[in-house]
Amino acid sequence: MEEGVSRIGVSLPKNLLDEFDSIIKNRGYSSRSEAIRDAIRSYIAEYKWLEREKGEIIGVVNVMYDHHFKGISDSLTSLQHDFYDIITTTLHIHLNKDTCLEMVLVKGDMDKIKRLVDRVSAIRGVTNVKLITAFRE
Repeated sequence: MEEGVSRIGVSLPKNLLDEFDSIIKNRGYSSRSEAIRDAIRSYIAEYKWLEREKGEIIGVVNVMYDHHFKGISDSLTSLQHDFYDIITTTLHIHLNKDTCLEMVLVKGDMDKIKRLVDRVSAIRGVTNVKLITAFRE
């Protein structure tokens, strides 16, 4: 059990909070706080797992973004050129009128792939970035 409890305030767009509330209701959480604690634990576990991965890997970086953000396509393309040596293929999918998904296939050193993931995550308008490793050499 965790020691002590800290209260925090978080500002969220209404649509995001509504979707979160719907999910936590369907999953049977007794409170938002309980669901947020689980989400944070999951985020920390994934981060720690990525930090432990080393060496050559093959994987996919899934990037969801709102294509209405000014310059986002150019930012993503420019960044992909910066990492041309580890990117083997990209696939662009239009999920709906606002949201795009880029699937970026990568092969190379995990440390460099992590740098790519961190840089993509920092681009304004990117809503989700997920690295899925498929193979370690």
